[in-house]
Amino acid sequence: MRRSRSYKENAGKVERGRVYTLDDAVKLLRDAARARFDESVEATARLGVDPRKADQMVRGTTVLPHGTGKKIRVLVLAKGEKAKEAEEAGADMVGSEDYVEKIQAGWTDVDTIIATPDMMGQVGKLGKILGPKKLMPNPKSGTVTMDVTRAVKAAKEGKIEYRVDKTANIQVGIGKMSFTDEQILENLKAFYGAVMRAKPVSAKGTYLKNASICSTMGPGIKLDVNEIATLGK
Repeated sequence: MRRSRSYKENAGKVERGRVYTLDDAVKLLRDAARARFDESVEATARLGVDPRKADQMVRGTTVLPHGTGKKIRVLVLAKGEKAKEAEEAGADMVGSEDYVEKIQAGWTDVDTIIATPDMMGQVGKLGKILGPKKLMPNPKSGTVTMDVTRAVKAAKEGKIEYRVDKTANIQVGIGKMSFTDEQILENLKAFYGAVMRAKPVSAKGTYLKNASICSTMGPGIKLDVNEIATLGK
């Protein structure tokens, strides 16, 4: 891949082979970002687990103290009183069969989908569409629930879902470059703390192999895994 001159200049600010404390990494992130738009900040983790084994699947949610910086569009699939409750809680879209049909036709213009348990008979048919886009409601992530008010508010306030992929990596957005350094740092700690606490009992050897952060157009910055390990305690 061909890199622009500005990218190469910014990448040169990151010392090859060096790992940075979270505080130093956030400061360097700011210095290396030079895009003319409000770049997203992404955090990654490579874990020492085997995702093919059910007892080593790392998946969970956490609420970032300062949100993601992105306006989250929430769809709630519910009927009756629960549909009304979702509307009052601030859901952007609320429906049942109408949205199921819309999704079956290919529509997925939403960030989070929450469903009540009674809707899962129909929602289950949407797995092939919603699964690859990480939109499928799931009890483990709190998106299949009767407490739609709580679920909607959590999504709006910065709740993120993380899940290890087939190569044992996790990558999530944890903010924007318009955030202050302190806000990025606090969000970063919240995410990595959640990942560390999600360590499977069956995981052997080194759990967190490496971690890094980067802005949308900036170079990756390797983080001190020993410092991150203390966040789960």
